[in-house]
Amino acid sequence: MSCEQTLIQQLRARGFRLTPQREMVLSVLHDGEGLVTAEEGHSRVQRLSSAVDISTVYRTLGLLPKFDLVSSVDPGDGQRRYEFLGLHGAHLHLICQACGQVSGIDLEVAPALVEQLQAACGFQAALDQLSIPGLCPACAVAPDG
Repeated sequence: MSCEQTLIQQLRARGFRLTPQREMVLSVLHDGEGLVTAEEGHSRVQRLSSAVDISTVYRTLGLLPKFDLVSSVDPGDGQRRYEFLGLHGAHLHLICQACGQVSGIDLEVAPALVEQLQAACGFQAALDQLSIPGLCPACAVAPDG
């Protein structure tokens, strides 16, 4: 069974109604590389069908993170970005405040943070939704970084 068929089966098992429009949005995210804005996703969907309007793309992108299939990131520029999680699953996002680069890293780098938050505050952190601002390696060594 293909990745997309498995995904469709999982969505249906969770009671998600998979319309052709939603399937196109998923397909665009699945086939794409990295993070995309709703507008970029809409542009890609338009290549498949001009019948899908931007509001459908926004609604679908707003719904998919609830199924843990898509990650949503706000890098601070007012343009929320989305990515298909697929096989690599949830991860942290590192957002460079100088150049805007967004990098994903495995959740395994932060178990100590989760343990400290639990011990100190009784808080159970959901790091899969965490975005950390800072400087990427290139900007950190730049003269004005």
